[in-house]
Amino acid sequence: MEERYLTVSALTKYIKYKFDNDTHLLEVLLEGEISNFKHHSRGHFYFTLKDDNAQISAMMFASSASKIKFEPKDGMKVFVKGVVTVYEAGGSYQIICKEMKSDGVGDLYLAYEKLKKELSDAGYFDPSHKKRIPSIPNVVGVITSPTGAAVHDIINTIGRRFPLCKIILYSALVQGENAKESIVDCINKANEDNLCDVIICGRGGGSIEDLWAFNEKVVAYAIYNSQIPIISAVGHEVDFTIADFVADIRAATPTAAAEIATPSVETLKEYILSSLSRINHNIKNIFENKKIVIGNLDRRLDLNNPMMKLNLKKDELKKLNEKLNILMNNILNMKKNSYHLFNEKLKALSPLNIMDKGYSIPYKDNKVLRSVNDVKVNDDLSIRLKDGFINCKVEGVNSNGK
Repeated sequence: MEERYLTVSALTKYIKYKFDNDTHLLEVLLEGEISNFKHHSRGHFYFTLKDDNAQISAMMFASSASKIKFEPKDGMKVFVKGVVTVYEAGGSYQIICKEMKSDGVGDLYLAYEKLKKELSDAGYFDPSHKKRIPSIPNVVGVITSPTGAAVHDIINTIGRRFPLCKIILYSALVQGENAKESIVDCINKANEDNLCDVIICGRGGGSIEDLWAFNEKVVAYAIYNSQIPIISAVGHEVDFTIADFVADIRAATPTAAAEIATPSVETLKEYILSSLSRINHNIKNIFENKKIVIGNLDRRLDLNNPMMKLNLKKDELKKLNEKLNILMNNILNMKKNSYHLFNEKLKALSPLNIMDKGYSIPYKDNKVLRSVNDVKVNDDLSIRLKDGFINCKVEGVNSNGK
C-alpha cells in the first residue's frame, strides 16, 4: 500500500479543526502569571500566561482589552476567560482572552458570587417582586453623586425627553467606606418623602472596588424594601452589581436609566395624535350606528303610532270591503246565471208551454185528473186553458174511446 504524506499546512489545519470543535476549549478559565506583556498600538494585548511548569501564548483583541479596568504588567497574577485555538502560521496553540481579572480582586468576586446566590435563593431577584415603572412620571428621584458625570447625563436626558418631569436629587456617596450607608439613607429618605414616582439609583463606571457599595447586602435590602420603583444604573453596560438584580429594572447606563424612566415627548405626541385619530374614528362609527338605531326606532315608532295603525286598518278595511263587493257581485252573478238557467229549464218543463199548442189540463177538486177512472158522471170539473179556466159537468165517461 502506497504511503501518503501530509503537508504541514494540512496537518495544522486538521489540528486547528480539532481545537475549534472541542467544546472544552471553547470557554476556558485559566489563572497564571503574565510575562512578555506587549500593548499593541492598535489596542491589542500580547503576552504569555505561565505557571511553574508550563506556559501558553495569549492575546486579547482591542475590543475586549478596552474593557479591562487595570493595566496588566509582567509578573501580575490574573484570571482569564477565553477560547483555545491554533495559530496556523506559527504552528502553535494559544488562548484568545475575552475577559481578564486581576488576582487582587479575587476575594471580592467570591464575596459577590456568595451574596448573589444567597439573595437569589431568598427570592430577592424573583420577577414577582418587581414593581411596574410608571409610564408618565411627574417626579423622578435620582440617588447618585452630585458631582459625577452620571447625574449630568440623567438630568440632560430627562430634560431633552420629558421636560415636564421634575427631578429630585438625593446626594449620596457612591464610593468608599461610608458609601453603602449613604445610599441606604437616600433610599429611605426618598420613601419617607413619598414625592417620587420612580427612583434612579446608580453611578458611572469603575473597577469592582469602585462599584462595591452597590454589592453590599444592606443596599440590596433597601432597594428590595423600597415602596417606590427603583431603576438600577451602576457602571457601564458590562458591569453588573447586586443592586442590578434586586432593582425593579436594570439599566445599562445612567443615560439608559433616564430613558427608561421617562417617555419621549415626540413619542407622546405621536401617541396622542394616534389616540385622537382612533377616538374620532370611534366617535364617527358610534354616531353612524346611533343614526341607524334612531332610524329603526323612528320606523318602529311610526308603525306603532295609533293614527298610523288606524290608517293602516282603514286601508285594510277598504281592501277587504272591495274584496267583499267583488265576491258578492261574483256570487250574485252566479246566482243570476243559475236562476236564468233553471228558469229556462222550468219553462221547458212547464205545462203552460204545452198549452200553447192547444192542450188543456182538467182539474177536479183542485187536483189534476190523470185518468178517466177518477171522474164520474155529473162531476164538476175545471179545465185550464192557456188563457183561463172552463167550468163544466161530466155527462159521460168513455175509456180509451169506448
